[in-house]
Parts: sequence; structure tokens; C-alpha cells
Amino acid sequence: MNKVILILSDALRYDVAKANMGFLGHLVEIKQASLYKIIGELPSLSRPMYETIHTGLTSSEHGIVANLMSRRSSKPNIFQSVKNAGMITAAAAYCWVSELYNRAPYDPIDDREVDDEKLNIQHGRFYCEDEYPDSELFFTAAHLVRRFLPDYLLLHPMGMDYHGETFGADTKEYRNHASYQDKRLAPLIMEWRERGYTILVTGDHGINTDGNHGGAASDQREVPLFIIQPNCQGKGDTGELASHLQIAPTILDLLEVQIPETMKHQPLSLD
Repeated sequence: MNKVILILSDALRYDVAKANMGFLGHLVEIKQASLYKIIGELPSLSRPMYETIHTGLTSSEHGIVANLMSRRSSKPNIFQSVKNAGMITAAAAYCWVSELYNRAPYDPIDDREVDDEKLNIQHGRFYCEDEYPDSELFFTAAHLVRRFLPDYLLLHPMGMDYHGETFGADTKEYRNHASYQDKRLAPLIMEWRERGYTILVTGDHGINTDGNHGGAASDQREVPLFIIQPNCQGKGDTGELASHLQIAPTILDLLEVQIPETMKHQPLSLD
């Protein structure tokens, strides 16, 4: 049975990822991965895009239109669909993900670590500080994989967003952190591929030189989508555009889970 890991690197810009993530670039170069460019949905903000990526709907359709909105998702989403299919879900992610798919408001004590098959995110490990170390989160995700073998895992590091908002996008701190994530993820990606996972790496939004996002400029919208399959077959740098709205149906298609009627965009063809 197919399994999927979505690495949602907060504020990972397309151009910065392509220039600085050498391991992912290597897999693309030898056609063991595929690379697409996504022109992200609007507003280019985190919470609305977490919901867009997981529901395949625009912000005006799912109703999460600002970061300040703290409530459960009201639309069919990846976690709900996978759980309802009798499969295992997991996440190592920022607390807003817990609020969207498990419980709102987030309780930093009761909701930090959950193992409950009744929840949409059955095995969740959550954090609520933007500067929480990516390396620690990566180890947490790797532990979830080894312990629970989830069918769908979300790994959501905040490091790119933190460095971009603190220093701005045109800085060594922001660029170097893309390289840091790439080096830390490389051995884990190899392990997960060997375990039969398809791995998607993308961003929710970009960021500009002022350390801001939310608008429609290309530096705030353009993010990468790397797809790494367990059969080591990829298309290389496709030069093609993909959509945030295709991620949810693509993941459910890979998992052979019925795609809800609300997800109207076609899954990406990975053959």
C-alpha cells in the first residue's frame, strides 16, 4: 500500500529552494524526483494556506482567510479522508495544524502530544514557538514514522518563515537555512523512500526582502513542489506549473483514498 509524507516548509520560496537545496536538486538532476513551480493561492498567509493545501479549496471557499482565525476545518480534508478510510495519520507540525484538524483552541499541555485513533491527526506532535528547532522536529517526524508507520504524515517546520521574517529573504540567514533543511532532510528522505513513501516537499507561501508575506507579488507566492517516489522515477525539472489546489487530491490519489467531491482539481500525473 502506498504511503505519503508531505514536507510543508513554511515560507520556502521557489527560487531559494532551487538555488540552495542541493540534495533535492541532485534528485531532480538525475531524474529521481520531479520539480514543479507553484504560484500559490491568496492570501499568501500560513493558516489559510494550510487549509487550502489540505482541502484543495481556495480561502474564500474554505473560509480560513486570515491567520487570526482559530477554528476547526469545516471541509473535507486529507487527514479526515485518510482516517475515515481506516488508515493511520500523523503530524509533526505547528499548533495551528492541531487547531484546524484536531481541537481548537490549542491547549499547549493537553494537545502537545496526542495518540488517539479517534482524532483526525491520530499521532500528533505539535509546537507553538516559531523558532522551534527544525532539527528537533525532523527527529520527531522520523520517530513517528518508525513507531507508527503512518499512511499520511505531515512534517511542518517553521525555520524558513522564522529566518525570513527576522532577517528578510535577501539574506544569508534565510538562504543558508534552506541549505540547512536540505542537509538535515537528506538522510531521512532516503530512509523514507526505502520504506515505500512518496515524499512531497513544498511551501505554503514565499516571503519578500522586508520579511513580509500575504500579498500577490511573485516572491510571496512562488513555492516549489518536489515529488520523490519510492521507485526512484522522476521527471526532473519539469518547467511546469502546479497548483496548491492539486496537492490534496494528489495525495489521496496516491493513497488510493476516495477524493471528496469538493476537491475539484485533478491530481498530478506522476507516471
